[in-house]
Amino acid sequence: MFAMASHPSPKRAVEIPVIPDRLYFKIGDVARLLKIEPYVLRFWESQFPQLKPNKSGTGQRLYRKRDVEIAVEIKRLVYGEGYTLSGARQVLGQQQRRPDVPVAQPAPVSPAPAVKKRDRVADVIARARVELRELAGMLATPANSVSAVSQVHPIRRKARPSAVGHGSGSLFDS
Repeated sequence: MFAMASHPSPKRAVEIPVIPDRLYFKIGDVARLLKIEPYVLRFWESQFPQLKPNKSGTGQRLYRKRDVEIAVEIKRLVYGEGYTLSGARQVLGQQQRRPDVPVAQPAPVSPAPAVKKRDRVADVIARARVELRELAGMLATPANSVSAVSQVHPIRRKARPSAVGHGSGSLFDS
């Protein structure tokens, strides 16, 4: 189920708008630019930690150019590439960790990078399997069993106080 969230569905053409060179944009300006409703932007703010517009003293959202670029990328991923919000969040997170991939620029579509990425993932999984097998083998050896460990480090138990009073042997002394 988790893997499905990051797989895109068939692509649809999404117009990437030209962002005017301004310091701040109001939510209505960004909504018109992206051709979406303002409530969609407010919802995206709650779903994408990367999208954090400033707020004026009156509570008006003020988007910087970087925020608008992120909103454009979210729209491209969700509406154009067909990602779910969860999948788009993962893609944006990966793009932030890799500064060489510009935001708001469509990624080139060619099978070669996908094959390379698949090979890298397969290598990582193969190394993890080898390490897990080694760990399982180490855990299965008698040197790591409970009896061998208890011989090296014997379990010392503290004396427990008697639960029954010192009187007649009854819980209730008369």
